[in-house]
Amino acid sequence: MSLPLIQPLDQPPDVAETLRRFADWPNVVLFDSASRRPELGRYSFLAADPFEFEELASVPFGVDPFARLREWSQRFVTEAVPGLPPFQGGAAGLLSYELGGAWEQLPRPAINEFELPWLAVGLYDWVIAWDHELGKAWIISHGFPAEGIARERRAAERMQAVITRLNVGHVSNVPGPLKHVENVLHPFTRSPFDSGGSNFSRDEYLCAVERVIEYIHAGDVFQVNLSQRLLFPTREDALALYLRLRQLNPAPFAGYFSCDDWTIASASPERFVRVQDGVVETRPIKGTRRRRHRPEADLFTEDELRESEKDQAENVMIVDLLRNDLSKVCSPGSIRVPSLCAVESYETVQHLVSVVLGTLDHDSAGRQRDAWDLLAAIFPGGSITGAPKVRAMEIIAELEPTARGPYCGSLFYVGFDGSADSNILIRTFTVRRGWIQCSVGGGIVAQSDPAAEYEETLDKAAGMLRALPPLTSDL
Repeated sequence: MSLPLIQPLDQPPDVAETLRRFADWPNVVLFDSASRRPELGRYSFLAADPFEFEELASVPFGVDPFARLREWSQRFVTEAVPGLPPFQGGAAGLLSYELGGAWEQLPRPAINEFELPWLAVGLYDWVIAWDHELGKAWIISHGFPAEGIARERRAAERMQAVITRLNVGHVSNVPGPLKHVENVLHPFTRSPFDSGGSNFSRDEYLCAVERVIEYIHAGDVFQVNLSQRLLFPTREDALALYLRLRQLNPAPFAGYFSCDDWTIASASPERFVRVQDGVVETRPIKGTRRRRHRPEADLFTEDELRESEKDQAENVMIVDLLRNDLSKVCSPGSIRVPSLCAVESYETVQHLVSVVLGTLDHDSAGRQRDAWDLLAAIFPGGSITGAPKVRAMEIIAELEPTARGPYCGSLFYVGFDGSADSNILIRTFTVRRGWIQCSVGGGIVAQSDPAAEYEETLDKAAGMLRALPPLTSDL
């Protein structure tokens, strides 16, 4: 028997229906190209029930949070099977924004009600992989952590368990309404949203933007990404929320990750970083406009965004920051920018998007650098911090009253073959303890108008708010 076992699925299952069928399996993770574009939304992947799991509530400065994950990557190694989608099993999970504190000495947020781990990663020995361009899907089963004949037997057993769940018509019972919503969170101020609350009032957010502009004029920073956190009570299951979100606000880097009593449901349009055959790609987003209902008005908005000096300045600053970050682990002269400030349209907004490429280098000892080295060098993404990165993160910690948690972190995978891909967790819901949080923000530069920056956060929230269930209690 050759490993991994590969089972083509004659009729590729619907991604949403497949998630429903596996939603009751432990630590289910979905990388979901809900918005399908040939260059971005080609593949989707689902896995569950990892054979190893690492969760870190926090990490002291100077301690490598990837130590155990690096051990996994050295122990469980396979070559990718040609012709199949790139993720064929491996490590996958969540890196929260605060994980940046492992590499830089940063202030801790004053309020962290959701208390999600800084890192939560499973090692998955099977995966369902879709190639939407070809209209095909496969089950891939490795049989890890067993060895020899036992590994072959485990691979076959895991394969059969997945096939059975796909074929028996079982659909996971979505939990009904909660009997009690546990209000254990810190009080928050009202927002202009009729249905929810924010950790900023409008005036408070405008004052925070003005403070950032003062820091810019003082020479501390060039740009800071400032966000407000929206909070809503819910009695609805997180799975139902995600299925509605992916339908109403499809995105090429959407994802779902459910662990214990918390869930991440994301409609992210932004790739953080990808590694394929040693080539690194990152796609920073900076610059946003709300979509218009009339086609001619939408075209006007696209032209306005493309020609905006302020939005272009935001984007170029982050491109320069990422070029610097990539230079820590990429070969000299390999970093290039094949696309700068291109307009991409999504369900409710248009964005300016750039592409930065590089090639992973060897370290001083001659070892080939890998995805873990790359993530350690560039996390969190510059598009959601500002420039210079460390000072911007210090200002974020000063001005934002609550921890970001998963927001502006990453949902990622690193395969058994060393390939990797990840998103930036924007347009993302975090669900825990009967509450939903969703943060929205934007890059503040010297030319920023505080009122316009506030409105931009509302534009970004629009697609997310459509997916929220009716409120079951008043804030």
